[in-house]
Amino acid sequence: MRDLLDFYTNAPLLELGLEADRIREQKHPHGVVTYIVDRNINYTNVCVADCGFCAFYRRPKHGEGYTLSYEQIGEKIEETKALGGVQILIQGGHNPYIPFEWYLDLLRYIKTYHPIHIHGFSPSEVDFFATRFRMDATDVIRELKAAGLDSIPGGGGEILVQRVRDIAAPKKAGADRWLEIMELAHNAGMKTSVTMMYGIGETLAERIEHLQRVRELQARTHGFTAFITWPLQPENTPTMSHMPKTDAVTYLRTVAMSRIVLDNVPNLQSSWVTMGMKVGQMALRYGCNDFGSLMIEENVVSAANTTHRTTTDELDRLIVDAGFTPARRRQDYSIISSDDGLSMAAPVVAATAAA
Repeated sequence: MRDLLDFYTNAPLLELGLEADRIREQKHPHGVVTYIVDRNINYTNVCVADCGFCAFYRRPKHGEGYTLSYEQIGEKIEETKALGGVQILIQGGHNPYIPFEWYLDLLRYIKTYHPIHIHGFSPSEVDFFATRFRMDATDVIRELKAAGLDSIPGGGGEILVQRVRDIAAPKKAGADRWLEIMELAHNAGMKTSVTMMYGIGETLAERIEHLQRVRELQARTHGFTAFITWPLQPENTPTMSHMPKTDAVTYLRTVAMSRIVLDNVPNLQSSWVTMGMKVGQMALRYGCNDFGSLMIEENVVSAANTTHRTTTDELDRLIVDAGFTPARRRQDYSIISSDDGLSMAAPVVAATAAA
């Protein structure tokens, strides 16, 4: 712990980058950088978690609250598929008005009428379902999977240290519970991603603790496919609008340290949505082998006034300019070729999220 913390705190930026890049090259020796084309569908913004860092949610009975219909979600999926999208990331608020059967019927509806890979319902949502509907989390995961859920995103991780969570998101699943639900999902045969959002009042030591807890779980289950870190976007948030935005150096140090600690997680994503395209490109030399998601729709980060737009052509160019070969992928990181019959259109999109 002390050695890692000292390295994170005091090592020159380029030394951190060189070590992270060495690990990336060791794990991905063929020089391919991947990305996925998908869509973030936020089925509801009504939420009772009251996270201090979230600019997206609305309290129950708020005039701007919404819940999408199945038909609206279906239309978004068809638009996504027409633009070459291969999955949807479906997440929402902790909405106390939606019954559990609604979620199961939604998954069945999608698989029946708009088949696509469904990456959805973060551990905090699973915990909310278990509490709200008086179910065991194992049963929640089992029923969601049986209805059509394919994989689980790593949203809601923030910092997996309870002191920090008690300040930033005291109503949401605690650190131990978040990790427990991920382990239950892995034991049920589901792959998941894992995240860290920093800059919410944690210490550097607590960031390292977060990474070590992820590493320990991965050593047991091998269920995490990718790690994504990004900084708080403070604008318009309920209680954190005064917090400073992170700088590029802090981001690059953090992403490099993530690659160094998480040498047992196969993929590391660059978060160009929060840092912009050039810093996102630089992260490819600080341990990242994946450019994340080229999203056709994103709502949560953009609610905090952080929006970057790009196209597949620009992503390909940035990857090539960094010295790598670009490739589109699926959620399991298998490569999509031109022979797969998918649209290779170049949608212009806003932002990315944890995919």
